[in-house]
Amino acid sequence: MSTAHRPKMVAVGGACATSIYRVDAVPPLPAKALANALCRVADGMAISAACGFTRLGGEAAIWARVGDDVDGAFIRASLAAEGLDVSAIRVLHPGRSSSVAVIVDRSGQRLVVPFHDPMLDDSAAWLPLDDLRGVAMVHVDARWPAGASLALEAARARGIPTMLDGEIAPREVLARLVPLADFAVFSDAGLLAYTGSSDVDAALVHVAASHDGHVGATCGRAGYAWCERGLLRRVPAPAVEVVDTLAAGDIFHGAFALAILEGQPAADAARFACTAASLKCARFGGRVGCPTRAEVDAARGAGVGG
Repeated sequence: MSTAHRPKMVAVGGACATSIYRVDAVPPLPAKALANALCRVADGMAISAACGFTRLGGEAAIWARVGDDVDGAFIRASLAAEGLDVSAIRVLHPGRSSSVAVIVDRSGQRLVVPFHDPMLDDSAAWLPLDDLRGVAMVHVDARWPAGASLALEAARARGIPTMLDGEIAPREVLARLVPLADFAVFSDAGLLAYTGSSDVDAALVHVAASHDGHVGATCGRAGYAWCERGLLRRVPAPAVEVVDTLAAGDIFHGAFALAILEGQPAADAARFACTAASLKCARFGGRVGCPTRAEVDAARGAGVGG
């Protein structure tokens, strides 16, 4: 895809400095486990989606907050090195940047331990909303509700498509954001927590009944499910040898957004995104394991992901 035709995403959400440790197994406490690999990345749900969006052929800008500390400098430098626009990452003083420790076991499952400074200024009044001119989509997560809601409202007022990562969050936060999203793309756990249901299909139908856009859920190995004109649809995930599931859902979001902006129908966009997310799961390192567009196209050409 030529630079002139690359769609642009603005991603709004939490920004973290994340250390990912790979161990053979997480033993019962109290215990020690020797890591056999370590990766340090700048991430966050919307940020990882933007990284995937960029690696697969788009371009992205990050709107987020960090503290005036070493981790904040690391986050900005790392994302800039990935080719993302970090000019709207606000450095706040006083305040500490968010940091996360992730333990990934042999099966690719993980334990996530985040720290978010409760004193970090929550205000979103500084967001550069005029910079939305020329943006093709605004994607948000629920970790910074003030920023997410303001960005979604501004995008909708300008006719810009919007997408929400409906990961587990306080229900009142999701209730505020879901109606503002043209594409409400939950995790299965986030969807069930939001609706209080124990069944993904029933929960999708319930949310879609009062939502005028796309409502779907990433379901891990079971792929992606969504409600379309009152009918439930599902695309399976390609089978891979799972190494690390961290950021797989975020990569799905970035890939799905890009495919939708390219004009792909929802089913084709879901297949493309499931392939990208599955290939990521075969690599250690969270969002840095996102495949390239060439790798996703080659996998689909070989019959992986349909």
